[in-house]
Amino acid sequence: MRLPSSIFVSVSLFTAETTAALYLSSTYRSAGDQIWQGLTLLFTLVPSVLVQLTLIFIHRDLSRDRPLILLLHILQLGPIVRCLEAFCIYGSVGRVEEPYVSITRKKQVPRAGQSEEVERQVGQAEGKLFTHRAAFARTSVIQAFLGSAPQLTLQLYICVLQQGMSIGRGTLMVISLLSIVYGALRCNILAIKIKYDDYEVDVRPSAYLCIFLWRSFEIATRVVVLVLFSSVLQLWILPVVLLNFLVFFLYPWILFWQSHSPFPENIEKTLTRVGTTIVLCLLTFLYAGINMFCWSAVQVKLNDPDLINKSQNWYRMAVYYMLRFVENASLILLWYIYKTDFYKFICAPLLVLQLLVAYAIAIFFMLVFYQFCHPCRRLFSSSMTQGLWNCSSLLCLMCNSTSPQNTPIGKTILEPPSPTPRKEPASDRAHETGSDTTDDMPNDTTYDMLNDTMYDIPNEMGNNTGAGINGDICHSVSCDA
Repeated sequence: MRLPSSIFVSVSLFTAETTAALYLSSTYRSAGDQIWQGLTLLFTLVPSVLVQLTLIFIHRDLSRDRPLILLLHILQLGPIVRCLEAFCIYGSVGRVEEPYVSITRKKQVPRAGQSEEVERQVGQAEGKLFTHRAAFARTSVIQAFLGSAPQLTLQLYICVLQQGMSIGRGTLMVISLLSIVYGALRCNILAIKIKYDDYEVDVRPSAYLCIFLWRSFEIATRVVVLVLFSSVLQLWILPVVLLNFLVFFLYPWILFWQSHSPFPENIEKTLTRVGTTIVLCLLTFLYAGINMFCWSAVQVKLNDPDLINKSQNWYRMAVYYMLRFVENASLILLWYIYKTDFYKFICAPLLVLQLLVAYAIAIFFMLVFYQFCHPCRRLFSSSMTQGLWNCSSLLCLMCNSTSPQNTPIGKTILEPPSPTPRKEPASDRAHETGSDTTDDMPNDTTYDMLNDTMYDIPNEMGNNTGAGINGDICHSVSCDA
């Protein structure tokens, strides 16, 4: 059994950031900056409350008689108590023989065209520890993008206005940046484990390094661009932020409305329709917060029983990064045009070039990760480069379709003349519009977001096998790439 080091890192970042924020708010109060003090406390307490509620919801403490645990969560000490509980469980493994064990079957990532199935016994202690890891993986994402990202943006904005950085503010900014990058890394690993739950996923150190560099450059560039733009055009930053947030918040709901699917009822049995709606709104709120600063590896899909899109859509990722690059370039160009003498102490052209190059470096490490370091890249239906090439071809086709000739030049030159116009079959056209056409196909398995387990459901193709009651878990042969 692995040491719960990820839990310790999550709690350490949470505790360090909260402590640094409380200390910095006290310095703002001493200096008479009540606005900065209020915003600093706001970006500290709101994500802390959401983290406590998430831990209570995942561990289902409301349905159990645990008043002491609930009191500690109210006092904002829940993550520390959960961390101690996880290490106590890890220390007790092997001392007492467990009467009940479950058997899990995982397939290994195919090598040389062959995939073997590995059977392993999982005890109750390991199952509880697995639940703790899953809970802290989700709370790390919440803390990163609903607390650390706004906090880092606020403190950097104060540094620009005051043209200085204190020790307390610099410490909080460093911790916030580490928390954001770690949350994005956990989001990537969580997406991989959800999409490829049938397989035994082994993430190598090179993959962690690529994700860390990719997310560091991407998030740091985004925060600096927003701060510089808001420092010269204070009235325009609010429409930019609200437009970004509303687009990503409403996008899953628009797709859900277009699918004409029934309202999701399988999130939690004890929740009413109002409670389910609140949970879905919080989920899309978090999804919008992630996409505000970086690409969300976990794509929300409300018309899916799992609420997660398990397919790998290269087109959506390519469009996101192209639009985000254009937006960052536009915002930094507007800052360069409207900058005042306040920025005379820096070289503005060099800063613009550095920001654009830094975002291009982030995209480079992202391509390296998906092309060479992704643990399940052998399961992709198409490679990253092929998907991006098809996306660029689709954009060229759309541009050519708007021209007066409405005929691609390449086909006119290469194809011989025919007496009748040649029409492209609908199936071929559907193949060209996406490297992943499994979004609308029924899923073979249902994923429980609370305890990371899989439940088999009937499939029309008959690929699933039966699952035993005493913990024998069988998985589908198919896996969406």
